[in-house]
Amino acid sequence: MRAALPRPVGEHPDDAAPLPRNPHYRPSRFRGYFPLVNAPARKAVILARGLGTRMRRDDAAAALDSSQAATAAAGLKVLMPLGGRPFVHYVLSALADAGYADVCLVIGPDRPEVRDHFEREVKPRRIRIAFAVQDRPLGTADAVLAAEAFAGADRFLVINSDNYYPIEAYRGLRTMDGAGIAAFWRKTLVSDGNLRPERVAGFPVIEQDASGYATRLVEAADAALPPDADALISMNCWMFTPRIFAACRAIPPSPGGELEIQAAVRLAMREGERFRVLALRAPVLDLTARGDVAYVTGRLAGARVEL
Repeated sequence: MRAALPRPVGEHPDDAAPLPRNPHYRPSRFRGYFPLVNAPARKAVILARGLGTRMRRDDAAAALDSSQAATAAAGLKVLMPLGGRPFVHYVLSALADAGYADVCLVIGPDRPEVRDHFEREVKPRRIRIAFAVQDRPLGTADAVLAAEAFAGADRFLVINSDNYYPIEAYRGLRTMDGAGIAAFWRKTLVSDGNLRPERVAGFPVIEQDASGYATRLVEAADAALPPDADALISMNCWMFTPRIFAACRAIPPSPGGELEIQAAVRLAMREGERFRVLALRAPVLDLTARGDVAYVTGRLAGARVEL
């Protein structure tokens, strides 16, 4: 068990710093004492800026109650009621179980409901919540840049807001040194979760060396694998060091006009950042569309949720 650090004599610089707007977030008093890129990570970023286009679509086959239907129509996937709790509560509880203490939700300026939920309705005790605003939907790399002030000099986890990842992913990435990628086997994602083979076949393939470090992040079309072939793929569950921010700024937009985090990771690799691969045979629950609500509700039924 790590011994507690002594309180420095005199005023600590953080004592004089203005507090963030969110009353539940407090920066660690001893943040500067740790070897930041190798200490167990305590910060996580949830990318919740998406417009929820697929969730907004009307799906007559999806049996939703009135509250779920209203949330789906607004595209607010993080607040989707599942078993009496918003989806994001399950995610935050799992993060706290894995040892994360500070979480930043990247939201859009038109999403006050998410901020209001935590600032007015819920008072987490195990985890501190902060917010970062991504002004325009310019892609996942731009969303990561929005959280730069929150991350500071620390390592930090980045995850999608509409996925429920296994806690082993959070713990494994948290305790490894430097940067990392959670890599999931395609066949397990299909057999044990609710992702369809054709969708899984479109995710980037991760190649690694004998030491367990990623060598390439290959687009599915370039990998040229059969749809039913097993392979380690990225599901946008990352551990980043502050070096990722320079890469996010340096990449050009994709053909669709977005700054994509996969492109930033590839550039960071070329610039010398090493990403350790955490290979997992475990499902990732996906809450992308209305048809996913019933399945994810069933899979999370009985889960302990403590914020």
